[in-house]
Amino acid sequence: MESISRISSLLETARDLTVEAAQSAGAARSLNPRPPRELPFLQVKKLLDSRNDREILEGLRKVISMMYRSKPCLPYFSSVVKNVASPNIQIKKLVYIYLLHYAESEPDLALLSINTIQKSLSDQNPQVRAMALRVMSGIRVPVISQIVSLAIKKGCGDMSPHVRKAAALAIPKCYRLDPNTLPQLLDYLTLLLGDKQYYVVGSAVTAFLEVCSERVDLIHKHYRSLVRKLVDMDEWGQLATLRLVSVYARRCFPKTTRTVKKSKTKDFYGDEASDDDGGDVSAREDIEVLDPDLELFLKACKPLLQSRNSAVIVSVARCYLDLATSEYIDSAIGPLVALLRSPQDIQQVALYNIVAASLARPQPFVRYANHFLVHASDPFDVARLKFEVWTVIYPHCESHIRDMILSELEHFTRALDPKLVQESVHAIGRCAQHDSQASARCLRLLLKQVSTQDGYLAAESLTVIRHLIQQNPQAHTTTVIRLAKNLDTTPNPDARATIIWLVGEFAGVDSEHDIAPDVLRILTKGFADESEPAKLQIVLLAAKVYLHHLNRTKEQDPQPPPDPPPPPSSEEWAGGATPPHQDTPAPDPQTLNPEDHPIPKLWSHILLLARYDTSYDLRDRTRTYRALLSNPESTQLASLLLLAPKPVPHAPSPSEY
Repeated sequence: MESISRISSLLETARDLTVEAAQSAGAARSLNPRPPRELPFLQVKKLLDSRNDREILEGLRKVISMMYRSKPCLPYFSSVVKNVASPNIQIKKLVYIYLLHYAESEPDLALLSINTIQKSLSDQNPQVRAMALRVMSGIRVPVISQIVSLAIKKGCGDMSPHVRKAAALAIPKCYRLDPNTLPQLLDYLTLLLGDKQYYVVGSAVTAFLEVCSERVDLIHKHYRSLVRKLVDMDEWGQLATLRLVSVYARRCFPKTTRTVKKSKTKDFYGDEASDDDGGDVSAREDIEVLDPDLELFLKACKPLLQSRNSAVIVSVARCYLDLATSEYIDSAIGPLVALLRSPQDIQQVALYNIVAASLARPQPFVRYANHFLVHASDPFDVARLKFEVWTVIYPHCESHIRDMILSELEHFTRALDPKLVQESVHAIGRCAQHDSQASARCLRLLLKQVSTQDGYLAAESLTVIRHLIQQNPQAHTTTVIRLAKNLDTTPNPDARATIIWLVGEFAGVDSEHDIAPDVLRILTKGFADESEPAKLQIVLLAAKVYLHHLNRTKEQDPQPPPDPPPPPSSEEWAGGATPPHQDTPAPDPQTLNPEDHPIPKLWSHILLLARYDTSYDLRDRTRTYRALLSNPESTQLASLLLLAPKPVPHAPSPSEY
């Protein structure tokens, strides 16, 4: 009888294999596979309640398929969960998947399966034990937190590393389920961090960062073993370990320096120079000294620069930037630049780290200057970062590479994207401030953009030109005159305001070629039609021109001028929206200068025009300038406020802010 039953079971197994092979072959032959046909509820329930493993497996596949297509599968809960005790591992996997998905919806029925899952923790198959631990920790029912903690404790002592890895990954789930279990979980983590298997340690580090990342004291006795296992871990474990060890190193391995003698030089006869430096400080230098444990970590990271995972390469580069010396940083430059052949999202992350590395070590990036050419398909963020790398390495490049960089930046000043135009113009300005020899060429490139029809480009170019002119005002007198001629053809308000400010700033530089009064006379005619930024600068220009006139008059005629007339009444300011301040009025030009000079007349006319303007800010500023210049005898305060030398602007790299 036993032989007959064995033969029948073999025949049934062969029939099942034949049916499955026929189904697989039919699916492979079909060119247009149809979606699976949905069975009625009673038929699926009948399959789940069957005693045949093949039918149960078929029913579970139907349920899981409906579950991932967002179909209602909760009515099958009791029929599915009762199969959790099946010895078939395929059935167990599908039941566990269903249980994890619907355990929160039916916590009472899910608790009925806990005993069966606990029994699976003692199964002979390590895959079953690991899967049972994973499922038990994934059931988000707070009542079973202590049961999960005991299961993790049992998994930490399991002989199979797969089960211990599952126990490590279950620790964060148990902590989220019940934070009161933290003391027990810390003991489990300490045990798993010292595991001999690298893939167990990687999961333990991930759990440590999520549960208690601030407890670096638990890492002391495991530091060297973590560093040695770093190369063998998977990518996720490597990322977690790099993050943990870098934080640990910054806290426990502070940077130290040591003063040593410089390298000895040989004298004329080939003998080494004397060791006696006579107390000369220049004969000594400070070098950075690395802790032996830190150097062990840095050397262990070097093989990871050849990783196939871009995140690992970037993490190693960040560790070198934060912890290592220049030699280690130079070794990470090549792998970082190689990431520019990756997709755009990886390119952007790599470029952020390339910019940070180039700020620390710009010289090694010069050989890779051609790798930062901007392509037509590059998004704006990638192009902006490439421009920034160019401006950082520009002072260290040779002449032909500098010409290539400036030619590329000039090309992108004619781009269609206004943001890209702005970045290219700013990049040209940063290149010019780093190299005085190239500033003339950069200035010529920017002056070409001033006369363009694009007002946005003209405004950005003028802002950079202003920065360049302020670096050496005496050498750019003709440049200011050229810009003043463009006022008739420049419609952009910001561009006009910048030119007017430059004219006012150069009003007292060269008295023989002072064009400020003529420019003020021309601008006064169309004052009412100007924009508010331009009006503000015209009033400022008028104040500066009038102040220079007062200073020159005081130098030529030391006689004190007559007393100014009394201040006007408040009725005279009827056109203003706010009452005037009680300040001293401007002096009468007739009494100030008997020769009837036109500059005081221009100043008085500007005051009248600004008095009835609709802008509150313009009227208030005009009152301020009027009060400063009301007493011709004391112009020192006005000179300090209006004619003080401006600091030379320095435009740092955007990443340096």
